[in-house]
Amino acid sequence: MIELTDVRKVFPARRGATEVTAVDGVTLSVADGEFAGVVGPSGSGKSTLARMVNLLERPTSGRVVVDGRVLTDLDDDGVRQARRTVGMVFQHFNLLDSRTAAGNVEHPLELAGVGRAERRARVADLLDLVGLGDRHASRPAQLSGGQKQRVAIARALAARPKVLLCDEATSALDPASTAGVLDLLRQVRAELGLTVLLITHEMAVVRAVCDSAVLLDHGRVVDGGPLAEVLTRPDSALAAQLLPAPAVAGATGDLVRVTVTGSAPEGVVLRTLAGELGLDVEIVGGSVETVAGRRFGRLLLSVTGDDGRLDPALQRLRDGGSLVERALPGDEPVPVDLAEPEPAPGADGDEPAFARLLDSPDVQR
Repeated sequence: MIELTDVRKVFPARRGATEVTAVDGVTLSVADGEFAGVVGPSGSGKSTLARMVNLLERPTSGRVVVDGRVLTDLDDDGVRQARRTVGMVFQHFNLLDSRTAAGNVEHPLELAGVGRAERRARVADLLDLVGLGDRHASRPAQLSGGQKQRVAIARALAARPKVLLCDEATSALDPASTAGVLDLLRQVRAELGLTVLLITHEMAVVRAVCDSAVLLDHGRVVDGGPLAEVLTRPDSALAAQLLPAPAVAGATGDLVRVTVTGSAPEGVVLRTLAGELGLDVEIVGGSVETVAGRRFGRLLLSVTGDDGRLDPALQRLRDGGSLVERALPGDEPVPVDLAEPEPAPGADGDEPAFARLLDSPDVQR
């Protein structure tokens, strides 16, 4: 559904400053119906990348394909036509204060010239879908942050898009509202068959809803893939963000790191080391989380006893499908430092991007 091939975006020098490469040779593929995440620190190019998917930012070089159409080969009129299949949700909602919730959802349909009766029916359906059927007459000032974002999601769905781009859609929300919006995104993805690309710096969001993710740093992809595969790689920088490896420093005995999955539970390892071999096993750190609906985790074990039994036992466990390895100080992947979101260098913020969408009546048709 979404294919980016060697995409670069270079912002020209301004006011004596040097040019800025915000996205540097990114290749990314998102399958039809997939819920994919793009994560990275502030200034890593996440938002710029999102805006290149629907050509709100035209790449300096590279190829962008959405729903089988090569957007980078199209002229401006062709791009406006292609954008009809892409909805976009912004961090700061960008609702029109002068309009009600229904009026905000109806706005892109008005610009597209949809008749009044069809508009009203579509708006009512969408507000019901996002759980705000009883707030159609409320203005943005009368809505909570979570409710505003639900209106923004309904607006993004008004033109029946095939792709939904969410640029830090939960970053301005409290935890309870974030959970509600993520549940809604899962729901609309399932019910409408959407492909969702989510830009975020929040690893909890990725764990909650994404099927796959890529990690950006300085405009480049440094790691990525399906989460079920990423989390089984001991050297994965993305896995180190999703499930930080327990610290080795200060632990004693022979140290063993266990990666927990649904098919390789920690109980098998503990029963083998303690029950069958009689080794003393202590869990000295780690965590287990639900990621994309499956159980994953990383535990650090301190093992004492007959050292000669340990390596053969670990090999036997590996042969049986358990993900175990000896742990040594300094062998943990170094996580990329994630920070609060900011626009990528040289990129526009939410409001200019939204304004450009509204500037063209054809965009949301």
